[in-house]
Amino acid sequence: MFVIPVARHPAAEFSRRIERLFDLDRQDAVALRSPALDISETDAAYTLRLDLPGVAREAVKVRIEGRKVSIDAEQVRGEAKEGERSLYRERAVTRFSRSINLPKEVTQADSSAKLDNGVLTLTLVKRQLEGSGELAVS
Repeated sequence: MFVIPVARHPAAEFSRRIERLFDLDRQDAVALRSPALDISETDAAYTLRLDLPGVAREAVKVRIEGRKVSIDAEQVRGEAKEGERSLYRERAVTRFSRSINLPKEVTQADSSAKLDNGVLTLTLVKRQLEGSGELAVS
């Protein structure tokens, strides 16, 4: 019986070429998933919680535009130290971006963001409509 070594097996070689073409490996495939997100609400505010383990506080950006909340984060792993050259790297930069449209507009001035133990918690205060109330009918 003739045995083809795994390293030279046509199917294995084809798979490696496809991975190189798209530059994806298992580590990157996991990184492409969005972090878990929970949204809750009170009468006054929305609370969003996202799992961002290993992400530095400085690498998280939150933007508020009316009802739209955008969250961008970047995690850099495995940087070579000064004087070192990387021979092989599976740990790389992971980027994440997500936008959520909330039912009501929120105000940036009264809202807050906190990253604690890998969990980003956004408390987004709902914008109160000015001049709302009842009109007397004459």
